[in-house]
Amino acid sequence: MLKIIIPTIMLYPISWLTPKKWLWTTSISHSLIIAFTSLYWFKWNTEIGWDFSNLHLGIDPLSSPLLVLTCWLLPLMMLASQNHLSNEPYTRQRIYIMLLITLQLLLIMAFSATEMILFYIMFEATLIPTLIIITRWGNQTERLNAGTYFLFYTLIGSLPLLVALLLLQNNLGSLSMLTLQFPQLLNLNSWANKFWWTACLIAFLVKMPLYGAHLWLPKAHVEAPIAGSMILAAILLKLGGYGMMRIIPILSPLTKEMAFPFLILALWGIIMTSSTCLRQTDLKSLIAYSSVSHMGLVAAAILIQTPWSFAGAITLMIAHGLISSTLFCLANTNYERTHTRTLLLTRGLQIILPLMATSWFLTNLANLALPPSPNLMGELLIISSLFKWSQWTIIITGLGVLLTASYSLYMFIMTQRGPLPPHMTLMNPSHTREHLLMYLHLIPTLLLISKPELILGWTS
Repeated sequence: MLKIIIPTIMLYPISWLTPKKWLWTTSISHSLIIAFTSLYWFKWNTEIGWDFSNLHLGIDPLSSPLLVLTCWLLPLMMLASQNHLSNEPYTRQRIYIMLLITLQLLLIMAFSATEMILFYIMFEATLIPTLIIITRWGNQTERLNAGTYFLFYTLIGSLPLLVALLLLQNNLGSLSMLTLQFPQLLNLNSWANKFWWTACLIAFLVKMPLYGAHLWLPKAHVEAPIAGSMILAAILLKLGGYGMMRIIPILSPLTKEMAFPFLILALWGIIMTSSTCLRQTDLKSLIAYSSVSHMGLVAAAILIQTPWSFAGAITLMIAHGLISSTLFCLANTNYERTHTRTLLLTRGLQIILPLMATSWFLTNLANLALPPSPNLMGELLIISSLFKWSQWTIIITGLGVLLTASYSLYMFIMTQRGPLPPHMTLMNPSHTREHLLMYLHLIPTLLLISKPELILGWTS
């Protein structure tokens, strides 16, 4: 663990003491070294459940892919933000990089915590840097409003979780994840326990976000700068899924009866948000709503608690993290050139940026779960396990897949195809930095399908 945490902490002096000319080069290269070192976490000693552990931090097959994704994303966020911040004073650039490093550090601690209270503290602490990034470097006038939504939805959702965890500590005497996974005998008939069950899950469902508590997400995404959008889509939403997968084994007998309303909301949300995507005029908003629809599948999969659905949930979380982050990067490259996110104003870009159009095409195909993307593997595992749980779900999930394909193709056609508007002819060409950024997302996505057991979680 410390092999990653100490170099990450050393990024602070690097970002503050490096000469101005080398600031981005050194920060990105150092964080890339950390990202490559973190691949070591995939090397498993399969005899035991947890590895690389001390008293408070450890890794198991569920958290290792999420941790590697967290480390992989830091250099990519810096690469994506470089142009966006080029006109800012150097002190602000350093503060921005420092916030991204802080976010990575907190997320590493959150995903590797073996104590539930430590996990809760880190889960909450990630709010602060994200909030500063959205409200200080956001693009539009609505950014304070978006920050308020983001903060209060998450806080109000997660305060009951704190009470629930303190109650659990009081009853069991320990909140270590190493022991919580073994069955505890709880009195399951009382009303208090049903409230306790809801309190445990509601924080994670708001973070996922579940349809109905999802309003903060499109707002936060649209207003956030590129690094904020990337980390929100790729990792902060996955905190919700990860927390649910950790806490659900404790709640096991209760979940069968209590999960129905949440399952129905999650499945209905897939249809509703996919339909909303088809009517969007704002590119970032469209990608944000597509995230809600994918996370609806993940939430439904976690709530039915079968080995296949857990495997599908973690696979889809990783695949969606890489692909939606790529979509936001692509949207940002358009935004930096045209200064608009309205779909109607940015048509026909394939004619002047053909290589970027290839990235758009590959990313959209991965987003609609075309083989050989890991998105397909995750969706197949989830849809088949939901079908086994109840045969009626195939109608909703099948319709969801159809709508996903529709809005992905709609997004591609609206941004890349058609006649080029006259005001776009003098656009800047795409840079090597931007192509590198796309391929550092797409290559891992395609490589994962050749060795999927790395991201199948507990079931591999």
